[in-house]
This record gives sequence, structure tokens and C-alpha cells, in this order.
Amino acid sequence: MPRRTATMLASTLMLIALLCAGVFIKVPYSEMSPGPTVNTLDDHDGQPVLQISGRRTYPTTGHLNMTTVRVTSADYNMNLVEAVYGWLAHDTKVVPHDTLYPDGKTEQQSTQENAEEFSQSQESAKVAALKELGIPVKSWVIVSTVLKGSPAEGKLHAGDVIKAVDGSAVKVPEDVAKLVTKHKPGERVVFTIVPAKEQAAAEKAHKTATETQNVTITTTKSHDTARERAIVGISAATDHTFPFTIDIKLADVGGPSAGLMFALGIYDKLTPGSLTGGKFVAGTGTIDDDGQVGPIGGVEMKTVGARSKGAQYFLTPKDNCAAAAEDTPEGLTLVKVNTIDDALNALKDIRTGKTADLPKCTAKG
Repeated sequence: MPRRTATMLASTLMLIALLCAGVFIKVPYSEMSPGPTVNTLDDHDGQPVLQISGRRTYPTTGHLNMTTVRVTSADYNMNLVEAVYGWLAHDTKVVPHDTLYPDGKTEQQSTQENAEEFSQSQESAKVAALKELGIPVKSWVIVSTVLKGSPAEGKLHAGDVIKAVDGSAVKVPEDVAKLVTKHKPGERVVFTIVPAKEQAAAEKAHKTATETQNVTITTTKSHDTARERAIVGISAATDHTFPFTIDIKLADVGGPSAGLMFALGIYDKLTPGSLTGGKFVAGTGTIDDDGQVGPIGGVEMKTVGARSKGAQYFLTPKDNCAAAAEDTPEGLTLVKVNTIDDALNALKDIRTGKTADLPKCTAKG
């Protein structure tokens, strides 16, 4: 056999051996890729994404698309060949497995957490949009969860409204922990509540629940800190009552990152004219009740997914701008936003053609 042929054969066999080895070598990585992008102003799976009743709505045009990211499952074992391919590909991103599933989080736990975050983001989007429109929203602090085996189990229940702790009025969820931790473990703390059932009945009758109960709980020591900290074993959250019905219908989506786009979609449907002027705008970002926009993960995948569907502009959280600008898809303008007001101002520039005035993302942020 000629030396050249033998060398080529040996090289080919070596390459095959390396590829085979790469297939069987597992690496602790996961993959992210562009997921579906959905127009919040339109239908999805045969029904409107945003359904509003009890209030006048207006026709909309253009796109206000929320964007998503696909990730490999928690139990997926990536091999070396897949990891190398993902690192080289433009439309995928390979990240350490623990980035997506920290502390050994299971697929079920991750799905549940994402569902809870998605539900909360919908509530905050509704509140932010209505506040921007000057429409009053009633809010109060509730018991969100009760830890099994904790001092509060059987005494407080999810949905109970927390009016006060030790006689001090509770206005935001953070007040609860502040007031409880004034105690030492083993001391008693008094919660003034409206039971969840009574609150639900009052809401159904469009009334305000006025009768309260005092519940005394003996605190215990937290095990998540080095210093002694008194707890009762609950988490608190904010609940709202809206003056009309706003339903967000979007299955198989999780996480908080669609909050901004939901808020803008609600605002658009409740106001005359078109926010986009018929343009294709996509975006991402968490939103809180006060309209502050927060960063999200996987922004590079979301910009790719948005542009592939035809987006011209991408509303980008301020803290994601630098990462998004590293590899911006051709034809897509990244618009920096930090609040819902920023987004509304940017949309005004887009629909009026004043795109030179847009606050654009750069590699510096």
C-alpha cells in the first residue's frame, strides 16, 4: 500500500475513532436555542393571547412579540460532539448544566418554578399596564406558601390576607419578614389576617372584607443563615383585584421574561390607535408592578428567534444590552429599555419614523 494512501487511511480511522469517542463521552453542559415567538396582539392556537372583557378595547396592528428560549431537559446527557457543534453554531449556546438547573434541580422542579414565575409575570404585567393608564388596581399582601412542618402550618393558609404583624400594618410583602425577624426564635408573633375563604367570598360579591382574626404563632430558628433568625415558615406575596377581566392565554411557556411584552400588549388593546404603527416589534424583559424592566437569560437566542420571524426592532432590557449587542442579527435594531415608559417612548419613535432618536444597545450596554 502506498505511503500516502496508508497515511490517509490511518487519519480517517483516527477521525472515526475520535468521533465515536466523542459520542460516548458525556459532558456537564446544556444547550439553549431560539424558541417560539408569539405576537401578544394576535391569536395563538386558535384563541387571542390577550382576552379583555368588561372594558372597551381597540383594534391593533403590527407585532408586539414575546420571545422564548428552548433548553435541553435536566436529565439530558450531552456528549462531547454535541457540545462542540453547539459551541461552533450561530443559533445555539452551550452553557454549564448547573446554569440552567442549579443545586441538582429536577425537570419537574424547574417546570413548576417556571410556571409560578410565568403566572406572577402576568399579574405584574396587568398591574404595570393599568397603572400606566391611570386605572386603579386594588392590592394587598397575602400568604403565598406555607412550609410543611413549620410553626405556621395549620394556622396560616395560602391566600390569607396579612393586614398586620404585631399590630404594625403590612403594606408590602417585605414588611412581613422585617416584622417577624424583630423577634428571637421561640418568641410569639401575632398575625392579623383575613382568612382566604372570607377574602374570596368578598371578592366574588364585589365587596371589601372587613372582619379580621388574630393568629398567634411561636417563631423558630431559620436554618439557612449562620446567625439566628426568627421565622414562622411562610412566604408572602402581593395579590390584586382588577376592575375588569384580563386573561392571558398562552400554554407551554414558563418564566418571567414575557412580562414587558404582555404589559405593552394590554396597553395597546386598551388605547386607541396602534403602538407599533404596523411595525414588527419583538422584545423581552421581566416587569414589576411599578413598570421597572429587569434582565433575562438567553437574550442572544431570543434576538435570533425574533429576527428569523421578521422582527425589525427588539426591546432589550438595559442590563442585557451588552450581551445582545455582541452578535446582533442583521436587520434587527436593539432598543434599550429600563421601564415601561422607556418602551412606550421607543414605540412612539418607531411608529412616527424617528428611529434616529431610539436609545440603541451597544457593546458597552
